[in-house]
Amino acid sequence: MIQLFITWNPDPEIFSIGDFGIRWYGLLFALGFVFGFMIMKKIFVKENIPLKLLDSLTMYMIVGTVAGARLGHCFFYEPEYYLANPIEIFYLRQGGLASHGAAIGILASLIFFAVKFKKNILWIVDRIVIVVALAGSLIRFGNLINSEIIGSPSDVPWAFVFTQVDNTPRHPSQLYEGLFYLLVFGFLMWMYYKRDAGSKKGLLFGIFLTAVFGFRFFIEFIKDVQVDFEKTMTLNMGQILSIPFALGGLTLIVYYAFFNKNKA
Repeated sequence: MIQLFITWNPDPEIFSIGDFGIRWYGLLFALGFVFGFMIMKKIFVKENIPLKLLDSLTMYMIVGTVAGARLGHCFFYEPEYYLANPIEIFYLRQGGLASHGAAIGILASLIFFAVKFKKNILWIVDRIVIVVALAGSLIRFGNLINSEIIGSPSDVPWAFVFTQVDNTPRHPSQLYEGLFYLLVFGFLMWMYYKRDAGSKKGLLFGIFLTAVFGFRFFIEFIKDVQVDFEKTMTLNMGQILSIPFALGGLTLIVYYAFFNKNKA
């Protein structure tokens, strides 16, 4: 029987000049903010919101995303190491970002934004999650190029051999997530523009949380563990952290469906 698989060994670096290099992951991460700004600008124009608010919102998002993702990785996955070496929390070029930490950081920054600029928090998050879904997709494609957050061994015909890791065919879990988040982005855009979902407080936010973190919970079953302590856990850290987000999303959807039918 012939074993089919895809050999995967791209160069994570686009180009370098001396010690300075541009990597695909960094480019895709940045494009998430660029495309997000462009989409949010169209939304602000559509709803007659002053564009000067978008500049402030973008800065809050950048700080919340980067700080939350970094702190999430350090304290959810390697707390003992970073508590012993706190200065290395700031060594972003060494890698280590966590999507659940990013989610917490984004939400915290948006709450601060809502308080300062006196905007309804649900109005903000209902629109932000549209671009966050797209950014999440781009980041997972960056993980794929980096051959990180790999899947568990598999004999499916589309299995990837991440030669930078080992010679074992594995699920391309980053590709699964990237494509799913792209679908979520498309669905949220359709709901906003075609179904007037932006006028239903919390609906888009609830759909995002339920879809993204519900999927994240199940995809973890075919992903390799990220840190050693997860090997003895029934549910890994990604699954444990996904549960409250997914349940929160379901709560918002149920609340909208049965109790909250008012316009935003």
